[in-house]
Amino acid sequence: MPYSWIQTETTEPCQELHLWPHQSLRPGGFVLFIGVTLALVLLPLLPVLGTALLWGLLPFMALAVGGVWFAIHRSRRAAQILEILTLTDSRARLVRHNPGGAVQQWDCNRHWAQLMMHEADGPVPHYVTLRGGGREVEIGAFLSEDERVALYDELSRRLHRPAA
Repeated sequence: MPYSWIQTETTEPCQELHLWPHQSLRPGGFVLFIGVTLALVLLPLLPVLGTALLWGLLPFMALAVGGVWFAIHRSRRAAQILEILTLTDSRARLVRHNPGGAVQQWDCNRHWAQLMMHEADGPVPHYVTLRGGGREVEIGAFLSEDERVALYDELSRRLHRPAA
């Protein structure tokens, strides 16, 4: 599961849930993929080495490899999301760190926090939201459907019991 619970002790006991999107391509795999793609694209150019045709084909090959690099890099950057749900004895707080560096926050009294699952009427199936403090916020929308169901079950068990 692309989330984990962390037990912390500050001024009062609290639990933190860290959620992030699944990323199957690690940085080393990204470099390897681009290298192999470059090698496979340049392989057909071997017969035209030393001819004028090479200079005609080379810009298109560079454009193809550059396009693949840009697309994968943009996809990886868009998945740099981190959501942190902090549950103390009295408060529930959700902080979302977006890819561009923007931070969104939601905070409410833990007693009034309501966990809801919208099975069919959300932007994704089994859409999970937290309501309280006059606002409703999404949590884990980037997770798969099965992961959102598991997250809902786990949050419903933990939300209305003490943090310790």
